[in-house]
Amino acid sequence: MKTFKLEGEPRESLGKKASKTLRKQGLIPAVLYGREPVALPYEGKLNKGDKIVTLGDNKGIIVTDFTVSFDGIRKLIYTPDIYVVEIDIKGNRVAKTILKDSQYHPVSDAILHIDFLEVFDNKPVVMEVPVVLKGHAIGVRAGGKLNQSLRKLKIKGLVNNIPEHLEINVDKLQLGKVIKAGDLKFDNIELISPKNAVVCSVKATRAAQGATLENAVEEIAEEEKSE
Repeated sequence: MKTFKLEGEPRESLGKKASKTLRKQGLIPAVLYGREPVALPYEGKLNKGDKIVTLGDNKGIIVTDFTVSFDGIRKLIYTPDIYVVEIDIKGNRVAKTILKDSQYHPVSDAILHIDFLEVFDNKPVVMEVPVVLKGHAIGVRAGGKLNQSLRKLKIKGLVNNIPEHLEINVDKLQLGKVIKAGDLKFDNIELISPKNAVVCSVKATRAAQGATLENAVEEIAEEEKSE
């Protein structure tokens, strides 16, 4: 995957009121997850923006609250592409991450909040990857129409093995047939979308259905003549 570089500022003022003030300034609240659980009580040092979230059984995780600018984040949010996001949180650390979730205002569609997940070269991650169809289906040449039902598939793998997109060849896809997630296999990654999920299909158009009916009528007529 391509790398997207992003700068952030640690955030210590939390809550709805503080978040609303930040958004008026063109800043977006964000959270970084992904570090290993730590024993409680925690005796290590917390950097600016860090806090402990209790998990139970005397364990917790360190998460980092920070902000990013809208101008800095918009090219990452408003794109079908996926990236490894290298975040430089000033006064805290630089982290290798992926975009995990984003929340939007129900009316204005403005970005309200973003979650990032820290990734490591030796730990598998789960993420959705865009699907790209390649080739010219047999069913399309027969008069059908190619329909893509899924634009992304969920996969699991090491971050260095995750491709920018999943390429699916449709050359052999016949009229009335479908390709399901369970039909697919890719090197070095595990596909975890439901196996019965339809990725694409070739559906008969009215013209194709009419031609098929016409051919059937002609075949019946030829058979009656030969009897």
